[in-house]
Amino acid sequence: MSADPFTLADLTRILLEAAGGEEDVDLDGDVLDTEFTALGYESLALLETGSRIERTYGIALDDELLTDALTPRALIDAVNDLLTVPRPA
Repeated sequence: MSADPFTLADLTRILLEAAGGEEDVDLDGDVLDTEFTALGYESLALLETGSRIERTYGIALDDELLTDALTPRALIDAVNDLLTVPRPA
């Protein structure tokens, strides 16, 4: 289990590393409930973001989870749910 939760700052960093960012979108603003498409992120960007989250945090995100998580809040919650599940030793 991870002691530290996955945060918006973590997601923002990984999103920017994976797919860059739109100039007119402020990811430091109130974006938790804004859909990824409105933030300029399409499915390929989210798949790359998901891959980076998996490698960094040692979890597995299925493609359905990534397509169902329409907002940063939904993705953060899903990642945190996986981080709190005990892993076999």
